[in-house]
Amino acid sequence: MNVAAVLLRLRLAAMRLGPAACIALGLLLAGALALAWSLKARQLANAPLPPAPPQLVQAAPPPTANENLALFYATLGEKRHAEQQVRQLFDIAAKTGLTLEQGDYKLSADKASGVASYQVTLPVKGAYHNIWQFSLQALAAIPFAALDDIAFRRETVSEPVVEARVRFTLYMKEQP
Repeated sequence: MNVAAVLLRLRLAAMRLGPAACIALGLLLAGALALAWSLKARQLANAPLPPAPPQLVQAAPPPTANENLALFYATLGEKRHAEQQVRQLFDIAAKTGLTLEQGDYKLSADKASGVASYQVTLPVKGAYHNIWQFSLQALAAIPFAALDDIAFRRETVSEPVVEARVRFTLYMKEQP
């Protein structure tokens, strides 16, 4: 039997039954398919979970307070290299296309912790995007730096050049 013959027989049977019976058979078939689908879904929902992997990865134990303190001091820069870090800030500003004027520098130290902080305030001029790139690149290049403050100023809305004041604090060890 070919497909055309089967379709002809179905069409003739549908004409004999009438439209109401065909709709009823269609709904019956749809209900049977929905029932089969829901039974399969219920079977899958009740299926047991696959077994856990044979070896679970154990997380490393959290560091102790002394290890955290040692890591903190290892991350700090060295006070004797503070000028090199400032020079690095100037180099990053030049690479990002900013005009950098003379900055303000303030050194303070906490004798109890042995940590010195070197506050560097830099007035810069350039495009807004370049100032943000400078700030992000400086933080990436100097891991012991913190961006404390950034203030933007523009003469007019249409002015492409922005004046900004960027303040970094470099945290350094008193002694190497």
